[in-house]
Amino acid sequence: MNKKFAAIMLSLMLVLTVVLSGCAKKQEPKEAMSAAAKNAMQMTSYEMKSSIAIEDLKITEGDPSAEQVATMLKNAELTMTGIHQAEPQQTEIQMGINLKGDMAMTFNIDMVMTKEKLYVKIPNIPMLPLPEDVVGKYLYMDMKELAEEAGEEFNPSAFDTEKSQKFGAEVMDALLSEYDQAKYFKQIETKDAKLPEGVDAKQVVQFYITNDTLKEALEVLVNKAAPKIMDIVAKDEYREMLNLSKEEVEEAKAEMTSVDQGEFKQDLEEMQKYLKINTLNINTAIDKKDFPVYQDVVMNIDFNDPETQDNMKLAVKGSTQYSKINEKQTFKIGIPKDTDLITMEEFEESMSEMGMY
Repeated sequence: MNKKFAAIMLSLMLVLTVVLSGCAKKQEPKEAMSAAAKNAMQMTSYEMKSSIAIEDLKITEGDPSAEQVATMLKNAELTMTGIHQAEPQQTEIQMGINLKGDMAMTFNIDMVMTKEKLYVKIPNIPMLPLPEDVVGKYLYMDMKELAEEAGEEFNPSAFDTEKSQKFGAEVMDALLSEYDQAKYFKQIETKDAKLPEGVDAKQVVQFYITNDTLKEALEVLVNKAAPKIMDIVAKDEYREMLNLSKEEVEEAKAEMTSVDQGEFKQDLEEMQKYLKINTLNINTAIDKKDFPVYQDVVMNIDFNDPETQDNMKLAVKGSTQYSKINEKQTFKIGIPKDTDLITMEEFEESMSEMGMY
């Protein structure tokens, strides 16, 4: 079950990367989403809040450890609030992790990123006692210095948010262009979209996949969209950003084009015997200023292998809301003070003294 399920989930998550943005006026759904990919590049600063929750997770495969993990992750929630600005480049994220069940625990992780530096606040994690002298400190990493110490060349493009936005826009445009509007896109009335309070949308567009369209959606992804995406990855500016060599890209493209179509179609037919999509929707709300102000994802699937009797149910909901787009930002954490910093060497030394490293 695991190999089959991993391959399927990877394909579904690639489809789910169609995280969609706004348009200048009410347009046809597919046109709106394609325009959105380009419009998202104009977001040079914003506040955001995001969450993803595992509403249901059941695993039955005769493996007690797998079932234990499922119990721990059921109703787990990850939340993030953040502020970003492109110039000068600075991003801060406050992440919350909430696990329920027999091993219930809650902890928070704060992060601050600049063009070359990363600061991560060391959390107080239940069941993982860390040295008192490191908890609450910010682990400080100078990415340029770390690269030099490792004998590697620092790759500033890997932290170039503008280039990342441009790459994402091109990938989404390539992906969206291959899917048929009548089968995968539709308008949602704003009054029916269950938008959170404070979200003023003029248009809500949905990208969706059903059992009936899943097989075709994966064929489109593998045979049409993926080769286009690899051509984008092969561009020097993006290849370097992703830290890939030309040889690695060419090898990936060769593997992609050498897929045995007969075997692939047979696998898709087999997949339909044990995978059921109850819901797979992505909604995007667009405001009057033509920006994506809210996005939500709902996924509910069942996996039942008739041969092994392995079963799995997964229900996930996620959302992201943007505000203060292209406005002057006020950071809540800011750049940590020197007195609040701890280097990687100091962190490793403290952990070693406790016998944890």
